[in-house]
Amino acid sequence: MRLKFAFVTLVAILASAQGAFAQGCALCYTSASAVGQAGQRSLDYGILALLTPALVLFLSVMFLLYRRAVSATA
Repeated sequence: MRLKFAFVTLVAILASAQGAFAQGCALCYTSASAVGQAGQRSLDYGILALLTPALVLFLSVMFLLYRRAVSATA
């Protein structure tokens, strides 16, 4: 129950951050809107390529910490 509450709270905090949706960079916005459909798809793939390793590392560390905490309490 406590883990679910922490997860929901974290998601709510991250979803409420207005700056996280667009970062407000005018140069990035104009260059992204000037490219065509293929360019926008390339930007999406680039974002995924940069996000994937960071997300995998973060989730791996969280899993290891969780497993260590569970084994310490058992």
